[in-house]
Amino acid sequence: MTGHNRYKVMSNELEPKPTSQPVVYQIRLKGHLGSQWTDWFGGLTITLEDNGDTLLTGPVIDQAALHGLLKKVRDLGMPLVSVSPVEPGPSAALGTSPPTTLPSASLGTGGTGQADQSDVK
Repeated sequence: MTGHNRYKVMSNELEPKPTSQPVVYQIRLKGHLGSQWTDWFGGLTITLEDNGDTLLTGPVIDQAALHGLLKKVRDLGMPLVSVSPVEPGPSAALGTSPPTTLPSASLGTGGTGQADQSDVK
């Protein structure tokens, strides 16, 4: 019976997940995002760059959490420029001026989750 071997190769058992640290991601958006959105993005650091982009930077526990963040970006209606994992270690930004980083403060939300014109510069 040749079909019997096929079922030995495929298994329904889940392989154990390796324990690892969350990956730090940098999500780049076109336009400046206001500081009131810090809590909505789960404490990610919001950095406003001189070129008009916003960087959202912070640890993301898994791919499902990353997709959740990307859904929030979509809901804002701001153009997504890039999503990149950040290599551990010191980063060297050559030839760039220091960006403005908004503090990760506890601000009340109470909005609709949609950015309006006063939030996006």
